[in-house]
Amino acid sequence: MQKVKNIKGGVCSAKGFRAAGVAAEIKYKGRNDVALIVADEPCAAAAVFTTNKVAAAPVVYDREIVKSGRIQAILANSGCANACTGELGLKDAELSALVTAGELGVDPKLVLVASTGVIGRRLPMDRLLAGAKAAVKSLGRTSKHGLEAEKAVMTTDTRPKEACARVVIDGKTITVGGMSKGSGMIEPNMATMLGFITTDAAISPAMLKRALLLAINKSFNRLVVDGDESTNDSVFLMASGKAGNTAITRGGEDFELFRSALETVCISLARQMAKDGEGATKFVTVTVKGAKSEAEAARAARAIAKSPLAKTSWFGRDPNWGRVLAAVGYSGSEVVDMKTEVITLSFTDQDPLVAAMMVDTIKVRLQEKRNNLSV
Repeated sequence: MQKVKNIKGGVCSAKGFRAAGVAAEIKYKGRNDVALIVADEPCAAAAVFTTNKVAAAPVVYDREIVKSGRIQAILANSGCANACTGELGLKDAELSALVTAGELGVDPKLVLVASTGVIGRRLPMDRLLAGAKAAVKSLGRTSKHGLEAEKAVMTTDTRPKEACARVVIDGKTITVGGMSKGSGMIEPNMATMLGFITTDAAISPAMLKRALLLAINKSFNRLVVDGDESTNDSVFLMASGKAGNTAITRGGEDFELFRSALETVCISLARQMAKDGEGATKFVTVTVKGAKSEAEAARAARAIAKSPLAKTSWFGRDPNWGRVLAAVGYSGSEVVDMKTEVITLSFTDQDPLVAAMMVDTIKVRLQEKRNNLSV
């Protein structure tokens, strides 16, 4: 199987896409807050949305539009979430798509919308629509255009987030590029985020949705920062088919290659979001091996990652293994070797000196306390 290659790039890296980001003063002056991603023609599309019962107007609107499996453009804004705004908010979302479609000369049913920002306020529609029109005029295919779009969806993010990967399928080079925003209200089940991914692979909408769900479960759904889930979470994926490969319409090696490239991009974006978490000073990856199933392993890992006590120990660079074991125990996951009744723990750090210190500390504590856990 071909190897996936990580490369520098974003939403404009795949063939057949343009992007733009402009300042419309949705909330602040002097910063981009309206983004637009456009395919050269209607293309296969898939999306996954928040599981929060209080879904924002753009989510409600998009859920219906994306059912067709074909989309051409996505308009996004920061500064206002258009959430908890009732019927008026839904009409604003629809009008945003309608005006954007008119400027692009496409069917309104091919335009999705996304918003992020303050909940409970209506969009300043005059500014948003002016921003949409300006974004259409600013569209381009360069990495700079992609970067401007990334800046436009940032809220409390401290830096733009992009990722790109390539893989050869059917003798053709396939590119998957993406951008995302998210640094607060981060919890498994999509985190609080907007994600926009493009690819030039030829693939059916059904297989595109399948690949996206699999990739999200291995990336954004395993992201933990503060334990909250948003009203606006959305991840969009568009496939232009410009790479020229034989269309992927079923499972098999070609699908697995595409899924792997998509997963690579999603994991990179998820990690960037974790590192940019509000107030975050540490990035921790929890790996569980030897569980009865992937679901059991994920349950244990999530309990550890969400544990306030484990987090405080990591913040202080104190490898308190008792807190990790406690989290494994209350997770309900069966990860203990029933024959030996042993759980093996290991700590690593990007800094070799810190890693060595952690290991030495664990050894000392084990010798001092033997079988007694200090929690």
